[in-house]
Amino acid sequence: MTRTLAASPPVSRTAARSTPAAVLVVDDEPLIRDTLAEYLTQEGYAVAACADGERALQLAADRRFDVALCDVQLPGIDGIELLERLLKLGPQTFVLLITAYGTVENAVEAFQRGAHDYLMKPILLDEVASKLRRLLAYRDLYQENQWLRRELHRQYDAENIVGRSPAMQEVFALARKVAPTRSTVLLVGESGTGKELIARAIHLQGAGKETRFLAVNCAAIPVDLLENQLFGHRRGAFTGADRDQPGIFVHAGAGTVFLDEIGELPPATQAKLLRVIDLKEILPIGANEPVRVEARVLAATNKDLAKEVELGRFREDLYYRLNVVSIRVPPLRERREDIPDLVDFLLAKHSRALGNLITGVTHEAMQLLLACRWRGNVRELENALERAVILGEGPLIAPADLPPDLAPVAGDPSLVDDLNEAVKRYEKLHIERILKQTPDKKEAARRLGMGLSSLYRKISELGIPT
Repeated sequence: MTRTLAASPPVSRTAARSTPAAVLVVDDEPLIRDTLAEYLTQEGYAVAACADGERALQLAADRRFDVALCDVQLPGIDGIELLERLLKLGPQTFVLLITAYGTVENAVEAFQRGAHDYLMKPILLDEVASKLRRLLAYRDLYQENQWLRRELHRQYDAENIVGRSPAMQEVFALARKVAPTRSTVLLVGESGTGKELIARAIHLQGAGKETRFLAVNCAAIPVDLLENQLFGHRRGAFTGADRDQPGIFVHAGAGTVFLDEIGELPPATQAKLLRVIDLKEILPIGANEPVRVEARVLAATNKDLAKEVELGRFREDLYYRLNVVSIRVPPLRERREDIPDLVDFLLAKHSRALGNLITGVTHEAMQLLLACRWRGNVRELENALERAVILGEGPLIAPADLPPDLAPVAGDPSLVDDLNEAVKRYEKLHIERILKQTPDKKEAARRLGMGLSSLYRKISELGIPT
């Protein structure tokens, strides 16, 4: 290693910050590791150093690091896999890969996996200092301007729904295909997964913003009022009907009617809805002649409609007409990699609405959010973060600001107290689910966003049957 110092005097980290930036050094060569640790400590950083990826993950689970310097060639867990796992533990950590000339291809792969920069051997210490200063300056600038950037977010943007996970990308791809058509679409998923957001996105990418999107919760309206709201009535049809009421299907025009909780429709209304889909006409209450309608029908349910048909609670013919295209919206526990992005988006939304300057969450709070069961899905996450924005002192949300009942449920077989073990179990469940859906290992590795060799290591490490 060439110990060449920067031309300008070293800048003390403690002079720039009340808390020194935390740096993790991971290298199995003692000379490189010790020299980097000593130099960075003299520069004012809080440094932790170790020789392998396993120890690095233990350290990263216990504390938050601002920057991690990792050699690509490590015993056991290599630098590429360590990079992926460090970013899962701390998405805000900057990772610099240390590489020899013969491993440039690995460094390119690392950039694709989320590395922020690299260092070539032999290492120049002034280059290390320069890169760290630049990354931390970027971090500081990002945090200082985060509030203003978030102000530019719209409260709702149907064309930019949060979700970079493979599961949500499949949903978006299918939604884009069906959006230009007028076909009926059935959205299936647990409560709180965002089915209405997907429906709005389909509407906007299809009929466009010039037409109406009207949502009806079929479970929230009394049965005797639901048909009147959907199909309308004629003047004099019943006591108090002093004028014609067109109903939602007519009012929607050429737009979209979204029927949420479609499984709660009473049998008589199911028959009338079937006529709307088949013949594109309705018969308002008290009318003698049908009325033509143009609206597209999108529906959503958290029930298994096929089972409801078997039990005689839902019309089979209506089920097949609704189920022309079915889109399953996955629960949050199946796309935990989206949680950091969702947290950022939802904090921006509620910070703006409540006027409380919150720029993010602490490392410990993010770990807790990633480990929770989220039975209420995104809706439960949003409620937890809204509470945290109200109670938090800022600028970062801490675990104490989150609801006390967010801890993993006792006795749940998929959760344990130890965070490292919990992360492993979730990782195993996620990989097993992808492998079940995609038996081809190469395709499964592509969906998981990792190399084929890394997937095989995961399968062996986590004890996943093949």
